[in-house]
Amino acid sequence: MITRTAIFEGHVKPGCETRFFSEIADRLAPLWAQFPHALAVRWYRTEQTDADAPPIALIQQIDYPSIEALEEAITSPQRDAARAVTLELLEMFEGRFYHVVSAANAVEDGR
Repeated sequence: MITRTAIFEGHVKPGCETRFFSEIADRLAPLWAQFPHALAVRWYRTEQTDADAPPIALIQQIDYPSIEALEEAITSPQRDAARAVTLELLEMFEGRFYHVVSAANAVEDGR
């Protein structure tokens, strides 16, 4: 399994927090779920961090069965639609966002 993680490093502009996260839930999350081959979609609003951690406002993850499936998803019309909404929401965000692609390694039997 492959996971593509989007990290929104920075802060939601003051006074925009409720709208920003509502737009994520109501508009973006349903679009993410429509990406071809998406197995699971998760997004996390940061509640706490270590004192020396960079400011992370949001983490979003989508699981895919393979890197080929991921590549198809990120060139899809569904991703284009989500990207357009993301660009709108970035007006309420100060910082940057970037992606990390990782392969799963399960921890079994408490090891």
